[in-house]
Amino acid sequence: MDKSALQQSALRTIALEQSAVSSLSDRIDDGFIEACRLILDCEGRVIVMGIGKSGHIANKIAATLASTGTPAHFVHAAEASHGDIGMVTDRDIVIAISNSGTTSEIESILPVLKRKGITIISMTGNPESILAKEATANLDTSVEQEACPLGLAPTTSTTAALVMGDALAMALLEARGFTAEDFAFSHPGGNLGRRLLLKVSDIMHDGDEIPRVDENTSVRDSLLEISAKKLGMTTVTSADGTVLGIFTDGDLRRFLDDNRDIQNTPISTVMTASFKSITVNALASEAAKIMQDNEIYTLVVKDEQDAFCGIITMHDLLKANVV
Repeated sequence: MDKSALQQSALRTIALEQSAVSSLSDRIDDGFIEACRLILDCEGRVIVMGIGKSGHIANKIAATLASTGTPAHFVHAAEASHGDIGMVTDRDIVIAISNSGTTSEIESILPVLKRKGITIISMTGNPESILAKEATANLDTSVEQEACPLGLAPTTSTTAALVMGDALAMALLEARGFTAEDFAFSHPGGNLGRRLLLKVSDIMHDGDEIPRVDENTSVRDSLLEISAKKLGMTTVTSADGTVLGIFTDGDLRRFLDDNRDIQNTPISTVMTASFKSITVNALASEAAKIMQDNEIYTLVVKDEQDAFCGIITMHDLLKANVV
């Protein structure tokens, strides 16, 4: 093997594909805006069609749309001619992908789609093709040349189609006001869904697990509560259960530095009154952000009526794989 030749081939491929992707910036035109409008107005699903390498790209684009707020489904263009076109309803919209714009499997179903009154968006490298002309909106993904030195294997053209699909999906995502929480509902499995969907109430300490002492409790007795509950802190509450402050390991170090009487000093005189809190229904990821931004390790949890109901720690977030 000629090492230099292999490197040059790879670099040439990357350069050609970079150039093709860069040229797409000039194609975000009225056709692209019209495609976005058509999809946003669609009452059904977006059916993405293709065959061969374009079929693989179509499948990925459909998956990206579906996970970012645009209901979408992939239909293989060849199978569509043999019954799968029944998956397409008159409420749907079709994105047909073909670099040449003359793929026979797609051309053969265009009359059926037209007869059913289904709107077609084309994604093609030939804006003068039958597919482009039959479409209501065309997304131009033409390239000067394929990276394949034979000019045969779809390479640069499929990269351009993939990037155009991503551009379309992201434009639609932003137009819909799609949020991180919306995204999580499409990805409930694994760390991503857990990080975005897990709420403070799912992992906080409540009931008897909460370390708490009365405001008149001595520092010594407060340390016993901290040791018993094993959260590295305790809350300090009034007679009616209102949280007045917290006492942490850091407060203890400062207390010891002052050489004060551990037996007779009330915890209320050395607690931290300016503690941070979070609501019980907030996302656990929000708790992580508050802790990281403020360089703290514990948050007081309050319910909808602003009443004290729990404690959440950085260790809890780490155990839940939120951070």
